[in-house]
Amino acid sequence: MGLLDGKAAIVTGSARGIGRATAELFAGEGAKVLINDLDADVAEQAAGEISGETAVHAGDLTKTGAADELVAAAVDAFGGVDIVVNNAGYTWDGVAHKMTDEQFQAMLDIHTVVPFRMARAVAPHWRGAAKQEREEGKEVFRKLINVSSTSGMMGNAGQVNYSAAKMGVVGVTKTLAKEWGQFKINVNAVAFGWIETRLTAAKESSNTMEIDGQTVQLGIPEQMRTMAPMLIPIGRPGTPEEAAGGVFFLCSPWSNFVHGQVLNITGGQFTGMTT
Repeated sequence: MGLLDGKAAIVTGSARGIGRATAELFAGEGAKVLINDLDADVAEQAAGEISGETAVHAGDLTKTGAADELVAAAVDAFGGVDIVVNNAGYTWDGVAHKMTDEQFQAMLDIHTVVPFRMARAVAPHWRGAAKQEREEGKEVFRKLINVSSTSGMMGNAGQVNYSAAKMGVVGVTKTLAKEWGQFKINVNAVAFGWIETRLTAAKESSNTMEIDGQTVQLGIPEQMRTMAPMLIPIGRPGTPEEAAGGVFFLCSPWSNFVHGQVLNITGGQFTGMTT
């Protein structure tokens, strides 16, 4: 018996990194998981390697109608959705005075607009079911988790676009929590610190991704990477599996009375933070 037996989950950006670790953990606890990635081949490969029932829906979530299509694909595959984790994202760093409008808007689109659209797409399915359950005297909890960052909570030099977007999704989270609590939909966020993924790997020529034909450099300078033991009381960056553990808690029955919160998953970075 798993804690998520009988549940169906959408995890965006789940072919790699934290998303993949989250999908694997969910599947291991009995959930059916829809795997999503920009790259269809990578998504199919991940789904094939994850033990448990999976489905795949690939594509660029920033495109018009993409969120509705993703939710529809999960409903078609699993008969419904119980959990949505808005994890998909990337970084496109630069100092503010040299940043283009395109660069700034791209971060808002994937980190704030897409989670809003995902929430809007799943709303009819969840609100309608919740109203019927309330009439029947049942209490069924559903879970929506948005991914923020310490950059959103505290700001980060070179990431004015990413920081703005990641703080923006906190506002989305807290507002939805106020609107949706009556429907027993737990809406929370996680703010990741330094987790070892391709976004925090060394900034090398090979560490890039393609977005609409645009090559985006990922990673951080190596000299910054050597500072991890000084910045993190635990003494090292976190693993994707450790990051996924916090997401899992917020999607488990143990979090039914945790609502409208931002869980910092940082190893104590910035002395635990204050928000």
